[in-house]
Amino acid sequence: MKPPPGRPAKTRASLHPRNRHQGRYDFTRLTQASPALSEFLVTSPADDTSIDFGNPDAVRALNRALLELDYGIAHWDIPDGYLCPPVPGRADYLHGLADLLAEDGGGTIPRGPAIRVLDIGVGANCIYPLLGHADYGWQFVGTEIDATAVRAAAAIVQANGLGQAIELRHQPARGSLFAGVVHDDERFDLSLCNPPFHASAQDAACGSRRKWRKLDRTAAQGATHASTPSLNFGGQANELWCTGGEASFVRRMVRESAGIPGQVLWFSTLVSKSEHVADVHKQLRKAGARDVREVAMAQGSKQSRFVAWTFLDAGQRRAWLEKGRR
Repeated sequence: MKPPPGRPAKTRASLHPRNRHQGRYDFTRLTQASPALSEFLVTSPADDTSIDFGNPDAVRALNRALLELDYGIAHWDIPDGYLCPPVPGRADYLHGLADLLAEDGGGTIPRGPAIRVLDIGVGANCIYPLLGHADYGWQFVGTEIDATAVRAAAAIVQANGLGQAIELRHQPARGSLFAGVVHDDERFDLSLCNPPFHASAQDAACGSRRKWRKLDRTAAQGATHASTPSLNFGGQANELWCTGGEASFVRRMVRESAGIPGQVLWFSTLVSKSEHVADVHKQLRKAGARDVREVAMAQGSKQSRFVAWTFLDAGQRRAWLEKGRR
C-alpha cells in the first residue's frame, strides 16, 4: 500500500510555546545561578548586556548557566573542540517530538520513565538526554562513535546523578546507525538525531567562515535569540561532516530504520538544508513509511526543521502508547 504523503511543515517564526527560552537572555538571573558567567559579560553597541558569541569559552559558560538555572543540571562541561550546542534550538526539537506522541496519545503528552528515547550521536554534550529528562522525565539511550565523547557524556551523567535515566552506548561500527547498539528485544518511543550536514572538511571550514561573518554582522543586535542563530562552535570531524553530507547520512538512516520498523514508534532527524527535504520524503516513500511529518522550527532568523516517520498506522501507535501506560 502506498503510504500517505507527508504533512508539510507549518511556518513558525519563534520558539515552541513550551520552550523555556522565550525572548532575551536574562543575564541577571543567569549570573546569579552561575557566577562564572559574569567574566564573559560585555555591553553591546545597543547598550544591552550580552556575551561575545565569538568566544567559545563564553558560549560554554552561557550553556552551563542555562542548564543550571532552567534544567537543574549542576555540572556540565565538554572537551575543547567538541560541539557546543544552542540550548533553545535543541529544546525545540524535543518539544516537537512530544507533540507527536501527544497526537497518538489522545492529546496528552506522555511523561515519565515509561517513554524511552534513542539519541543517535549523543555527543560529548549529551544535550538531548539532559533536556528531555528534565522537561518530560523520559529515559534515554545515547549512542556515539567517538569514545572520547562517550566518556565526556558519561562524566556529565554521573556528576548529575542521572545514571538511572540516561544510558550511553559506544557505537563500534562507523557505518551503522541502529545496528550494533539497538538490541533485538528493545523498543523505543522516539529516535532523534542531529546529523553532520557538511560533505567534507573543506565544506565544514567554509561553513564556519560564513558563521563568523554572520556573527560580525549581527554583533550590534544585542543578546536576543534572534541575534545568535547558530552557536554550534567547535565540533569534531564526525560531528560536522561525513561522506556525502547530510543527505547521504539521512538516506542511510531511512534505510536502516526500515530494517527495524516495529522497534521505534517515531523515527526522526533534523534536516538543516531545505533542499534535502524533497529527497527525504522520496526515500521514505520507497522505504514504506506509513506516516511522515515535517515539523518547522525557528530561532530568530534561523529556520530549520525535523522530519519524523513511522512504519505503524494510527491504531498501532495508539495501542503502543496504551500498552506503555499499563
